[in-house]
Amino acid sequence: MRRRELYDASSGIAGPRLLPWTTPEGKPCYLSTNGTGYLTSLADSVETVQLDMGEELLTYARDILAPGAKAVSGTEYRWIACRLTEALTDALRVADSRGRRIPDPDDAADGA
Repeated sequence: MRRRELYDASSGIAGPRLLPWTTPEGKPCYLSTNGTGYLTSLADSVETVQLDMGEELLTYARDILAPGAKAVSGTEYRWIACRLTEALTDALRVADSRGRRIPDPDDAADGA
């Protein structure tokens, strides 16, 4: 088992997991899981891809904004701004999903 799965299993985290995608209408998707299974693995993989793509976009943005860099068109700046907005949305969703799976220290202390 991976470290997070071991942690989740040992802490007794239960409840729906916020998935890294939405419905066609933009509503959140959740998965009732024990931290194992195909959809859990798929969600982990999608989160990894989303975060990696965000890092690549950030590198590209830093390169075009660096002092002395070749100027790009307004269309290119708009494109990178749109992609960075998408990447930030994905990263915040991943952070929200992972944050929900971390137990509240106060609850853990009360149960001990």
